[in-house]
Amino acid sequence: MAQRYQVVVDVHVILERGGDILLCLRDGTGYRDGWYCLPSGHLEEGETVVDCAIREAREEVGIHLDPASLRPATVVHHLSPEGKPRLGVFFAADSWDGEVFNAEPAKCAELRWAPPKQLPDNTVPYTAAGIGLYLESVGIGLHGWPELASR
Repeated sequence: MAQRYQVVVDVHVILERGGDILLCLRDGTGYRDGWYCLPSGHLEEGETVVDCAIREAREEVGIHLDPASLRPATVVHHLSPEGKPRLGVFFAADSWDGEVFNAEPAKCAELRWAPPKQLPDNTVPYTAAGIGLYLESVGIGLHGWPELASR
């Protein structure tokens, strides 16, 4: 019998302020260090995607998100360059409690507010794809799959 397909679920939070979004510069993580991403992380066993978004925002940038402030942004079915599939659930929020700060300095070199249509060149491509789909109001999109090159 074939093995049931399983995929890692990532949860990303697009924090919006004055037309900009918050980016985190990865550092000391072992993956894409020196590249910008959103506050994000892996869904943990028994956790909802909403709870994960709230937890990651608190752990990474020190804020509290009310579940009612989270808006579904997009979903990305991503295939990494190494051939590993992932499912990225992106939320957006423009209100929260607390002041944004780098709550994980061992994993993040800096926080940066940037226009979402002018992301830094060193933004993780998967992250940029999710932000782009959100800006285009695309509910579900693909990123990194070989058949995309032929479309």
